[in-house]
Amino acid sequence: MEGLIDDWMTRIADAASAGRSLSIRGGGSKLFYGCPEQGEKEGMLEVGGYRGIVAYEPTELVVTARTGTPLRELAATLAEKGQWLPFEPPHFGPAATVGGMFAAGLSGPRRQAVGALRDYVLGAKLLNGSGEVLSFGGQVMKNVAGYDVSRLLAGSLGTLGLVLEVSLKVLPLPVAEKSLRFAIDEGAALRKLNEWGGRPLPISASAWQDGVLTLRLSGAAAALAAAQRHLGGEELADGLAAEFWQSLREQTHAFFAGDAPLWRLSLPSVAPPQALPGPTLIEWGGAQRWLRAGDGGAIRAAAARAGGHATLFRADDAVKTEQGVFQPLSPPLLRIHRNLKHAFDPQGVFNRGRMYPGL
Repeated sequence: MEGLIDDWMTRIADAASAGRSLSIRGGGSKLFYGCPEQGEKEGMLEVGGYRGIVAYEPTELVVTARTGTPLRELAATLAEKGQWLPFEPPHFGPAATVGGMFAAGLSGPRRQAVGALRDYVLGAKLLNGSGEVLSFGGQVMKNVAGYDVSRLLAGSLGTLGLVLEVSLKVLPLPVAEKSLRFAIDEGAALRKLNEWGGRPLPISASAWQDGVLTLRLSGAAAALAAAQRHLGGEELADGLAAEFWQSLREQTHAFFAGDAPLWRLSLPSVAPPQALPGPTLIEWGGAQRWLRAGDGGAIRAAAARAGGHATLFRADDAVKTEQGVFQPLSPPLLRIHRNLKHAFDPQGVFNRGRMYPGL
């Protein structure tokens, strides 16, 4: 493994001296996400060979894995001890790696109940654009004094450096689960989700689409039975429920099929229906809304009026270039991003332009 790091250091130095960039690649399952890379490329840093679980302490609820570790292998190891990554990271294919999960920073349907990926990051080891190995955080719950760089790296799409290892908090698998369905329109669904969200109900996921609201309950069997009596609804068979929630996590649900641009709106959960053209799917108690449409200007303006923002999650490169992927930054925020990029990657070696053009 050390030989791989030495080789990467040499390649980083060569790219920096030539003014070229390097693309970081694991399993390639999330290449669709983010902006098209820019600049003249030196080549790719293939990290799939840098794999393996470095440390796992089930009693401490902490695991440390190398960046090239297949996500399915990590999930299997945790499951043997009755544990998992509770934020339900999407794989988007069998080749997904821990590094890709960390770089994309995406979370699945349970995010509304347990928090996002970055909330579970305890530490990270990074190879920066100067060829230095840096360590941040640690392997315990309370380990940060000052700026939490390891969580900053989550979701940075490899633009700040090559993450070598990441330490994550894990949790026990749910004791029991059941899913309920309701026939209800969008406005009423949003009102109910906010009403239920203010009560002590074991709701771990929600999804509304095309007049149907689906809830997932997780916890002790007695708590689920009591919640079902209170909520009502039609119970889904366990197999159908598991298939449904996985189809949302992996975006294999019929809503995500086709070539129309896919927008993700992050809004206050109390925001009303946005009356935008195109099919809509709502998750996270109303806080995440997916939209199949193409007018980025209208979508971003509507999201801003509602107090949120919009991301072009899936589209071809021409549409991404024209409309931009992530929310445009204000001058102060752009300056912070540039300063961070310069601090970690002064020559712009890594994944140039994946988040914002020119970074």
